[in-house]
Amino acid sequence: MSIDDTAGTGADRPADSAADSPFRHERTARDEAPQFVLPLVVRIEKAAPPTRTDALEAAARAVLVMLADERSTGEGEWAQAMRDWQDARIRKVVRRARGGEWRKASQLPGVTISSPDVAEAAADVAAEAPAEVAVFAPYAEVRVFPPVPLDGWPKELAKLQVSGTDLDDPGAPPAADLSGPVLWLSPGLAMSAGKAMAQAGHGAQLAWWELSETERKTWQEAGFPLSVRTPDATRWRQLTSSGLPLVRDAGFTEIAPGSSTVVADHPALRR
Repeated sequence: MSIDDTAGTGADRPADSAADSPFRHERTARDEAPQFVLPLVVRIEKAAPPTRTDALEAAARAVLVMLADERSTGEGEWAQAMRDWQDARIRKVVRRARGGEWRKASQLPGVTISSPDVAEAAADVAAEAPAEVAVFAPYAEVRVFPPVPLDGWPKELAKLQVSGTDLDDPGAPPAADLSGPVLWLSPGLAMSAGKAMAQAGHGAQLAWWELSETERKTWQEAGFPLSVRTPDATRWRQLTSSGLPLVRDAGFTEIAPGSSTVVADHPALRR
């Protein structure tokens, strides 16, 4: 299974029929539907930006939290927007914010993903800091918002920059915990951190779609643990032929259409 920045039919799982598959790369009826985008904003303070790997993992968890949120399903307040988004191309756009921009974005409906320890420490500092002082933590903080029309972003988000999300890791991240989910990034593609965050989100969404309700609940109750790592070329070839969910980018930005970007490796999906 793969995803070409397209989605299902508004249900929790994509359609099974080949003619109506959300994973066809060529132009389909989904391109004629109103287009929506899932906005994600990563907090990047000048003095202490997050590491690249932390940002990618936070973005993937943010997508999962949005998919699992009770407001996103049934008759929830975000459910119609989620259905509209999943009836068209699956688009995710990552923007960056700091200081007052971040505070304004945080006032819009959505969910912020961060380390519990970081959130507690930030709250303690904020209680004593002047309002104009930016409170930040080096761990990634990502806020995800309900889908919006492609050309209808809230002004607080529309003015945020897409560029400038070139984050780095201070060293090689530790080996992935193979007992848990791993989102494997293609070693052959150069992507900005923002682009890679969106791709990691696609991979997490594919894994979510493929899991049973019980498996989803277990993952959610554990806090959506996952790793984002880049394998070597040999391992990447094995992964792309393993039958695990595979993201193929639609080519809207940065990379060529059809490029394989992420393999979603969840223990429950391994054959």
